[in-house]
Amino acid sequence: MPVINRIAALAPEMTEWRRHLHQHPELEFDCHGTAAFVAARLREFGVDEIHEEIAKTGVVALIRGRLDGPVIGLRADMDALPIQEATGAAHASRVAGKMHACGHDGHTAMLLGAARYLAETRNFAGTVALLFQPAEEEGGGGEVMVREGVMERFGIAEVYGIHNAPNVPFGHFHTTPGPLMAAVDTAWVHVTGRGGHGATPHDCIDPVVAIAGMVGAVQSIVSRNVFALLELVISVTQIHVGTASNIIPEEGWFCATIRSFTPEVRDLAERRLREIVEGHGAAYGVQVRIDYDRGYPPTVNDPTRAAFAAEVAREVSGADAVEDNAGREMGAEDFSYMLEARPGAYLFLGSGPGAGLHHPAYDFNDEVAPVGASFFARLVERALPVG
Repeated sequence: MPVINRIAALAPEMTEWRRHLHQHPELEFDCHGTAAFVAARLREFGVDEIHEEIAKTGVVALIRGRLDGPVIGLRADMDALPIQEATGAAHASRVAGKMHACGHDGHTAMLLGAARYLAETRNFAGTVALLFQPAEEEGGGGEVMVREGVMERFGIAEVYGIHNAPNVPFGHFHTTPGPLMAAVDTAWVHVTGRGGHGATPHDCIDPVVAIAGMVGAVQSIVSRNVFALLELVISVTQIHVGTASNIIPEEGWFCATIRSFTPEVRDLAERRLREIVEGHGAAYGVQVRIDYDRGYPPTVNDPTRAAFAAEVAREVSGADAVEDNAGREMGAEDFSYMLEARPGAYLFLGSGPGAGLHHPAYDFNDEVAPVGASFFARLVERALPVG
């Protein structure tokens, strides 16, 4: 695997950076310590410009090459998750109830490694914009950075990102042209009836029975309203109702996540969920309130940039270790907002066996960081060649 020699030599430092970040996880936009650590390393590397407090705690740094040329954006997310760590590692989180369970500490270390190499060599014609983003897991930091004008302010023409993939063979990349990850919407359905004694249901309007009917019926949207070859997932993930065995409660609620790829399916899912819930509300005589949140849009790769990124990945990992038409995934990612603003591509990088993402026993595989950093560096050198 032809990892760049200089980046391979940086592996111990990338591990040190990553494990420091792992010990000090921060959530959403409150990545103050993480951003300060990133900015301090970038100053040591001698990048040309550092811009802080973008999207509250985001950092954008510029590295100029030997000649003028376009600007390419490289993105890493920085936030952690509200999970109690169970790895038992010496570098485990020191913050109760928070941990890097998705590898954003590793993504940040990879981009820092690429930044150091690019600042030292500058073997490209143009500028690299390093986008260190908060609030990917919750809050849409990518959207906020785009809304605050980072693409226009720094003249970014293309943008790229990587996510680690546990239990995918080590060093293997996969991506796909067009839609790669789904849009994610969330529905909260609040149901109010009339509570009373469990022995006298005829004196009550039971929200439990209404909610049970609604939860079962919304499953028919996927099976009966959407063409079978179009992807849609609707999962009811929470039901909260009742306090005791002999009390019919006054109210309750349930929550569902809705994943899709096209505007038409996305609209249909919302319309049918509303119709089903409101219809059941009328049938059961309960009052219904629906809070429907349109979340991250689908992550859509530009086909030309995805093909180019796959070529670069083959240079780093070998032809047999790259799948450039791997299909879609129903997870979601707020890098989608950056890809709406500028053409680019998002790839997954296999990190070998281990606990899955968002699991309390997950830990980023430090050995894969030089692979990701080499990919970022070679992408810049290939996209912005000198001469």
